[in-house]
Amino acid sequence: MDPLHTGHRPDRGQRLMGQRWVQFRSFGRPAKLLMINQFGINLGFYMLMPYLANHLSAKLLLASWLVGLILGVRNFSQQGMFAVGGSLADRWGYKPMILAGCGLRTVGFVLLGLVDSVPALIAGAAATGVAGALFNPAVRAYLAADAGPRRVEAFAAFNVFYQAGILLGPVVGLALTTVDFRLTCLSAAAVFAVLTVVQWRALPPRRTVGAGDGGVVADVTRSWRQVLSNRSFMLFTAAMAGSYVLSFQVYLALPLAIRRGSADPAEESAAVAVMFAASGLLSVLAQMKVTAWCRQRWTPPQSLVRGLALLAAAFAVPATAGSWPPGLVASAVTAGLLIAVATMIAYPFEMDTIVALSGGHRVATHYGVYQTVCGAAIAIGNLVAGAAFDAGRGGAAAAVSWLGFVVVGVACAVAVRQLSRRGLLEARTVEEPALAAGSR
Repeated sequence: MDPLHTGHRPDRGQRLMGQRWVQFRSFGRPAKLLMINQFGINLGFYMLMPYLANHLSAKLLLASWLVGLILGVRNFSQQGMFAVGGSLADRWGYKPMILAGCGLRTVGFVLLGLVDSVPALIAGAAATGVAGALFNPAVRAYLAADAGPRRVEAFAAFNVFYQAGILLGPVVGLALTTVDFRLTCLSAAAVFAVLTVVQWRALPPRRTVGAGDGGVVADVTRSWRQVLSNRSFMLFTAAMAGSYVLSFQVYLALPLAIRRGSADPAEESAAVAVMFAASGLLSVLAQMKVTAWCRQRWTPPQSLVRGLALLAAAFAVPATAGSWPPGLVASAVTAGLLIAVATMIAYPFEMDTIVALSGGHRVATHYGVYQTVCGAAIAIGNLVAGAAFDAGRGGAAAAVSWLGFVVVGVACAVAVRQLSRRGLLEARTVEEPALAAGSR
């Protein structure tokens, strides 16, 4: 029978997607373009990057240290350049940096797919990293500017597109890589080329008022000096840095735990894939509802503190698993899901707090410095975490490693709570006008 004539109602999934579509359409054109852009950025990036190490070692037969060097150059060139990219976005406008970043990543991915000499591969890896440093702060600052009072909701929707790209990218990349890794690289490059053209044509210019006086070096230096002297912002950055170390453990500690608890490589790969797929799908489906639920019940600092507390609690699960293999795998996957929920709770309010503490002034520079500090924390944290897991491969020693993560998460939550109680997370007022349409 025709469901239209039998009182048939759309199922819950259909209603949920309908609500998401309505929420997405309620934003202005720039915000919608930036969300789609972020989906494309993550789609293209995760099509290629999960398979790059295998290509370098198995196909190009590079030594492990060279593979590590190339991947390290990519990561360092992005994390180390975030502050520069943010300052340039505040000086020259958000749109030029978004276009430059997408265009540069197009070039970088082409190089990674077509060259086989180490210097050229290093150049391609560096290009992809610098590209991310150019467009990441600019995208977030532009989204904050365009969304205005709806920043929290906009960042929640942004995270939906962000996670959707992470969810779909590896699947598309796997299908292409089974044919030829060069096809994967060129396809990922094509995604960024399309993003560059679409945003060049459709994204209105926007920049921070008050930036850009004097020479480039002087203006960038002045931006950093202003941001670094923003005591509330720097304290918040320090308080949140540890949370990035914890979130990154879905790529390090949790896969290691799954490996130790798995009977064979196929089981290990399946468990890791389930963890990432389930976490990504959960974020795509539930982010907007979680954010709305939090806003109805808690203040932004309370949401941050509760999200950080849940992030800490996630690592208590594998701490109690002992050395029983099935327990290790199940606890690691459970921890991955809890990390996803914790991120859903905290992320929109975290991004909004950065804007509030900037006073709407040099927002991209604030994002850039924030990401640089958190990137440095990830690098240091991974070294410590890796050494700890090597030292304690099982039993009580392994439990101590997990409890160390719990302590870091609790410390972050307590620090943010103290900043809030002291009134240091309240929005700043800046005398200079904040944001305006137009560019040079």
